[in-house]
Amino acid sequence: MSELGDYLRSRRAAVMPADAGLVSTGVRRVPGLRREEVAWLAGLSVDYYVRLEQGRERSPSASVLDALAAALRLDHDGHGHLFRLAGLAPRLQNATTSDRVDPALLRLMATWPDNPALVYNRAYDVLAANPLAHALFGDFGAGSNLMLLVFGEPRAREFYRDWQDVAENAVAGFRLNHVAAPSDPRVQSVLAELLNTSAAFRAIWEHHDARGKSLTSKTFRHPDVGVLELTMQTFGVRSAPGQELVVYDAEPASRSADALKLLGSIAATGQPERRNVTR
Repeated sequence: MSELGDYLRSRRAAVMPADAGLVSTGVRRVPGLRREEVAWLAGLSVDYYVRLEQGRERSPSASVLDALAAALRLDHDGHGHLFRLAGLAPRLQNATTSDRVDPALLRLMATWPDNPALVYNRAYDVLAANPLAHALFGDFGAGSNLMLLVFGEPRAREFYRDWQDVAENAVAGFRLNHVAAPSDPRVQSVLAELLNTSAAFRAIWEHHDARGKSLTSKTFRHPDVGVLELTMQTFGVRSAPGQELVVYDAEPASRSADALKLLGSIAATGQPERRNVTR
């Protein structure tokens, strides 16, 4: 078996025959497309495709990968992930991400009193958070990690109302980072801890989903201000490759906007006592 074979198998299982314009016939023992259907859609021999899935063929051409990406209906992230697994797209070497956040970015984040904002690295270690983000998530201490929060904090399933969606999205992004920078020691450390301690993480990891941040909103249950429905935007930090900036926003004049203002007042006054969701 190989990473490439595992990914092809997982993507094949995720495509229904009707999605690929095929008529489903006979009894299907597994969900998704059959191997021969993927081979036909991609213009490959069944034997060659089987060898790819089984890890006996490890050097497909770019044209073969393009055909497979189309047959399996991969998005931009999935297409790039497929090329990296096949060794046809560069993986970063010596890819340790700097933990230093650009002071100019920190100043910018501090000017957003109504928008929680945070910066994290490839391993999802939180490197910086503005005051409203501190109030939303709790006080980030050294080494705080969003992956470990989602899968290791007992209250995370209450804090994130749509926990399953948040968890699946986080794992898909983490896998993308892991394949892009397999030598990053912090990514390897977090992955090992999650695999050893979280059955929920292992179950999602086995799906082999790989994509960047796809959620555009999250719903939080905050212990002091109640439910907040926030949109989110994610940006790569060009001055520090591997870092990402996430900014949250509420619909104007909504209950969530009022809750954010109240949260800002709590952050400014320290009252009532904030409860920390990361501990």
